[in-house]
Amino acid sequence: MTQHDSTEHREMLSNSVTDFARGVDLARVRKLRESRTECDRAVWKQMADLGWLGVLAPEQYGGMGLKLADMAIVAQGLARALVPEPLTAVAVLATRVLADSTNESLKAKLLEALISGDLLPATAWQEEAGTLDVHKINMQATPFEGGFRVNGSKRFVVGASHADGYIVSANSAAGMQLLWIPQDAAGAATQFDALADGRLSGTLNLSNVSVAKENIINSGAAAAGSLARAIDHTAVVASAELCGIMGRSLEITLEYLKTRVQFGKPIGSFQALQHRAVDLYIQQELSGAVLADCLAVLDNEPDDKTRSAAASRAKARCTDAALLITRQSIQMHGAIGFTEDCDVGLYVKRAMTLAAWLGNGNAHRRRYAKTEILEGAN
Repeated sequence: MTQHDSTEHREMLSNSVTDFARGVDLARVRKLRESRTECDRAVWKQMADLGWLGVLAPEQYGGMGLKLADMAIVAQGLARALVPEPLTAVAVLATRVLADSTNESLKAKLLEALISGDLLPATAWQEEAGTLDVHKINMQATPFEGGFRVNGSKRFVVGASHADGYIVSANSAAGMQLLWIPQDAAGAATQFDALADGRLSGTLNLSNVSVAKENIINSGAAAAGSLARAIDHTAVVASAELCGIMGRSLEITLEYLKTRVQFGKPIGSFQALQHRAVDLYIQQELSGAVLADCLAVLDNEPDDKTRSAAASRAKARCTDAALLITRQSIQMHGAIGFTEDCDVGLYVKRAMTLAAWLGNGNAHRRRYAKTEILEGAN
């Protein structure tokens, strides 16, 4: 694909997302929050029909086989409208893991169903808060009649409320195993906790769950490497979501500054508020520049250290900027900004949720510093 073709197709992709987001009513977001339902399967199917679930999936399975930068365009555009469906968790995290599978028949079956919107897989890899290490696993997979029996719990599972099945990491005598476990498997149970934005985080509990060898996605070092790569890619696309959130929140705030009149003039004419708005705009632009640079790095398939450093750089920068801009947006709205009816409140809550997912700013700064120290030692 030439640079001209790449620019043209990304513009078309951006336009399609903008058109879709324009039809999203924030009243729907509020309604889904109140009902503790974060996903409308009819809307999910529309996303599939538009090709967004298959942006990163290989073409032989019905996907587009595009770059991470293309997926970021979709994620950022939908985040501006606070679309609650777990696109990034499925179309990036789960898709990347499945695309690396050595089990060709399972890979084809799951990826084709994912791309068509008929299957919503959730990835259950994390067991404790604050960790970015895929090897910190207590869940055990014990060999049993060619497959495994799995016991343990996974936390912070995004998309669990509507998941048709789970991609689960577990330890075995042969190393890490990535396993496919249907939602209705005997011995599997899921509990839910409400997040700040009203969406749900799942805790998956497995008790003697039998997994046939046909449902082994990947094993050993290949499984660990695949999961780590998928998490880094997902963190960068989540950073694109944060950019969409901070951008739209700032737009809403600037419009308010132009229309809110105090002492006979728009409050946007007050120098103190102008300076604050400029500072926030600078943070938004810096975040966008860092994100673009990190996407370019990851799309060139770097080594593990370079990839992890780029992912942490993007997530830390975009997390801090999104939290700052959305919180300042509430303050610049004055008293109305703290009410439930004010839209900027929805943006700060989504920013809080995304900021915590896959490592907050502090966690990624620590990892980035550690990566740089190790690189310098070599």
